[in-house]
Amino acid sequence: MTIRVLIADDQMMVREGFSVLLNAMPDIEVVGEAVNGREAVAKVRELAPDVVLMDIRMPELNGIEATREIVAADGAAKVLVLTTFDLDEYVYQALRAGASGFLLKDASARQLADGVRIVSTGEALLAPSVTRRLITEFSKLSETPRLMPSAQAAYGDLTERETEVLVLIAQGLSNAEIAERLVVAESTIKTHVSRILVKLGLRDRTQAAVFAYEARLVTPG
Repeated sequence: MTIRVLIADDQMMVREGFSVLLNAMPDIEVVGEAVNGREAVAKVRELAPDVVLMDIRMPELNGIEATREIVAADGAAKVLVLTTFDLDEYVYQALRAGASGFLLKDASARQLADGVRIVSTGEALLAPSVTRRLITEFSKLSETPRLMPSAQAAYGDLTERETEVLVLIAQGLSNAEIAERLVVAESTIKTHVSRILVKLGLRDRTQAAVFAYEARLVTPG
């Protein structure tokens, strides 16, 4: 199946460059562009893309608020945040708002395409080592947990094994790596991850990782 992509960025050169790179891929199609967050939200409703490449700093409505509105609409679109710096506080805020991951604007064509593919399948922790570092750094900004209400209410429903899996997700491990660590089948880990997301009312692995840090299940640092 072709992955439908919407590019939201106020810089025309970025939009055009990413469009050329992605449209060159046989399994990816750029279905639209937006020059600000407000237009991005409207285009998501109109075009129903699978993935939105979202710049953070845009006029009228920034990428964080646009991401929040897109996620709240409960559509299928996954948001992949575009940023210039990997340690960017706004990226962390976007992850909390429901973005599925982030990508540096100087990413290669292969990294860009792979990022879109990964996020489209629901695998959220893009470049785990870098994303984990970002989450860890900015979770230090909060002296008290800022748990998402739905997740906070359901936290006690997690089993001991599910809590263990949640911690490993936050540490940036893939399903295969978690399975190897716990000496179980990868399919078993996939089941645990699905149950964790359902119980906590979370959208994907990125929100699960953010939850784990903010619940202090993983110590920042």
